[in-house]
Amino acid sequence: MIVQVAVALTAGLLGWAYLAIKPPPPIICGSPGGPPVTSPRIQLSDGRHLAYIEKGVPKEEAQYKIIAVHGYDSSKDLDLPVSQELIEELRIYFLFFDRAGYGESDPYPERSVRSEALDIQELADKLHIGSKFYVIGFSLGALSVWSCLKYIPHRH
Repeated sequence: MIVQVAVALTAGLLGWAYLAIKPPPPIICGSPGGPPVTSPRIQLSDGRHLAYIEKGVPKEEAQYKIIAVHGYDSSKDLDLPVSQELIEELRIYFLFFDRAGYGESDPYPERSVRSEALDIQELADKLHIGSKFYVIGFSLGALSVWSCLKYIPHRH
C-alpha cells in the first residue's frame, strides 16, 4: 500500500513539474493577439511564413547574390560592416531573413538541418534570386551554411 501511494505521489509530482516547466505556445506574428507584421514575408509551401529584408543593389543588376543567415541571438535586422560604396562597386545584393521561429518568421518545431537548407532554397526561388547564390552564416547561422552545402550543393 505504501509503495502504491509513493508511486502515485511521484507520478503526480513529475506531472506537475512537467506542466510547470513546459514553455507556453508560440505567439505568431500577424495572428490575433500577436505582434504585427512589419517586414515583407513569403509563404512557404507548408504554409509557414519567412520574413526577409533586401539590401544592396537590385537583384536584377547584382553580380553577387548573397543570402545572410543570422545566429542564435539575432534576426534579419543585423548590420554588416560593409560600406555602401563597396556594395555598389561590386554590385552585391543581400537577402537577410529570419530563420524559422525567430523575429517575424513562423515557428517550426520540426525544424532540422535539412529543413534549414530547403527553407533557404524556397526563399531564393520565391524571390527569384536565380539558380546560383552565396550563403553567409553568422555564429549559429553557419549550421545553415553547412546544410546548404550538404543538401543543395547545386545552388551555389
